[in-house]
Amino acid sequence: MEAVATLPLLLLTALVAWQLVLTGQTLWLCAGAARSAARAELVGESARGAARGALPRALERGLSVERVRGGALRVEVRVPLLLRAWDSPLRVAAVSSLRGAG
Repeated sequence: MEAVATLPLLLLTALVAWQLVLTGQTLWLCAGAARSAARAELVGESARGAARGALPRALERGLSVERVRGGALRVEVRVPLLLRAWDSPLRVAAVSSLRGAG
Protein backbone atom coordinates (compact mmCIF):
# COMPACT_ATOMS: atom_id res chain seq x y z
CA MET A 1 0.00 0.00 0.00
CA GLU A 2 2.86 2.43 0.77
CA ALA A 3 4.30 1.88 -2.71
CA VAL A 4 1.09 3.17 -4.26
CA ALA A 5 1.25 6.27 -2.07
CA THR A 6 4.80 7.08 -3.25
CA LEU A 7 3.93 6.78 -6.94
CA PRO A 8 2.80 10.43 -7.33
CA LEU A 9 5.98 11.64 -5.64
CA LEU A 10 8.09 9.45 -7.92
CA LEU A 11 6.25 10.75 -10.97
CA LEU A 12 6.70 14.38 -9.87
CA THR A 13 10.41 13.79 -9.28
CA ALA A 14 10.77 12.31 -12.77
CA LEU A 15 8.96 15.29 -14.35
CA VAL A 16 11.16 17.80 -12.51
CA ALA A 17 14.28 15.89 -13.55
CA TRP A 18 13.16 15.87 -17.19
CA GLN A 19 12.47 19.61 -17.07
CA LEU A 20 16.01 20.14 -15.78
CA VAL A 21 17.34 18.08 -18.69
CA LEU A 22 15.33 20.23 -21.14
CA THR A 23 16.71 23.38 -19.52
CA GLY A 24 20.30 22.14 -19.77
CA GLN A 25 19.92 21.18 -23.40
CA THR A 26 18.36 24.55 -24.20
CA LEU A 27 21.29 26.35 -22.57
CA TRP A 28 23.75 24.22 -24.56
CA LEU A 29 21.93 24.94 -27.83
CA CYS A 30 21.72 28.64 -26.96
CA ALA A 31 25.50 28.78 -26.47
CA GLY A 32 26.02 27.15 -29.86
CA ALA A 33 23.66 29.64 -31.47
CA ALA A 34 25.56 32.53 -29.86
CA ARG A 35 28.85 31.22 -31.29
CA SER A 36 27.26 30.83 -34.73
CA ALA A 37 25.91 34.37 -34.54
CA ALA A 38 29.33 35.74 -33.57
CA ARG A 39 31.02 33.89 -36.45
CA ALA A 40 28.42 35.13 -38.93
CA GLU A 41 28.80 38.72 -37.79
CA LEU A 42 32.58 38.48 -38.08
CA VAL A 43 32.28 37.66 -41.79
CA GLY A 44 29.49 40.18 -42.45
CA GLU A 45 26.51 37.84 -42.47
CA SER A 46 23.25 38.06 -40.51
CA ALA A 47 23.83 37.18 -36.87
CA ARG A 48 20.13 36.55 -36.27
CA GLY A 49 19.88 34.25 -39.28
CA ALA A 50 22.91 32.27 -38.12
CA ALA A 51 21.51 31.92 -34.61
CA ARG A 52 18.15 30.81 -35.99
CA GLY A 53 19.87 28.27 -38.25
CA ALA A 54 21.77 26.79 -35.29
CA LEU A 55 18.61 26.18 -33.26
CA PRO A 56 15.91 23.55 -33.67
CA ARG A 57 12.66 24.92 -35.01
CA ALA A 58 10.97 24.53 -31.61
CA LEU A 59 13.31 27.13 -30.06
CA GLU A 60 13.11 29.72 -32.84
CA ARG A 61 9.85 31.22 -31.57
CA GLY A 62 11.36 32.91 -28.52
CA LEU A 63 14.69 33.84 -30.12
CA SER A 64 16.27 37.17 -29.26
CA VAL A 65 19.66 38.35 -30.58
CA GLU A 66 21.15 41.63 -29.37
CA ARG A 67 24.51 43.33 -29.20
CA VAL A 68 25.95 43.89 -25.74
CA ARG A 69 28.90 45.80 -24.38
CA GLY A 70 32.21 45.16 -26.12
CA GLY A 71 30.62 44.09 -29.39
CA ALA A 72 29.56 40.67 -28.14
CA LEU A 73 26.26 39.11 -29.14
CA ARG A 74 23.70 37.87 -26.64
CA VAL A 75 21.33 35.13 -27.77
CA GLU A 76 18.29 34.38 -25.62
CA VAL A 77 15.67 31.66 -26.06
CA ARG A 78 12.68 30.33 -24.15
CA VAL A 79 13.08 27.09 -22.23
CA PRO A 80 10.53 24.57 -23.53
CA LEU A 81 8.14 23.12 -20.99
CA LEU A 82 6.97 19.53 -20.72
CA LEU A 83 3.56 20.55 -22.01
CA ARG A 84 3.80 22.52 -25.23
CA ALA A 85 0.40 24.11 -24.61
CA TRP A 86 1.94 26.29 -21.88
CA ASP A 87 4.13 29.28 -22.67
CA SER A 88 7.37 29.17 -20.76
CA PRO A 89 8.24 32.12 -18.54
CA LEU A 90 11.82 30.79 -18.33
CA ARG A 91 14.52 32.06 -20.65
CA VAL A 92 18.20 31.25 -20.97
CA ALA A 93 20.89 33.34 -22.62
CA ALA A 94 24.47 32.99 -23.83
CA VAL A 95 26.98 35.63 -24.89
CA SER A 96 29.72 35.17 -27.46
CA SER A 97 32.26 37.38 -29.17
CA LEU A 98 35.02 36.69 -31.67
CA ARG A 99 36.37 40.23 -31.74
CA GLY A 100 40.09 40.33 -31.01
CA ALA A 101 40.37 36.56 -31.33
CA GLY A 102 42.72 36.70 -34.25
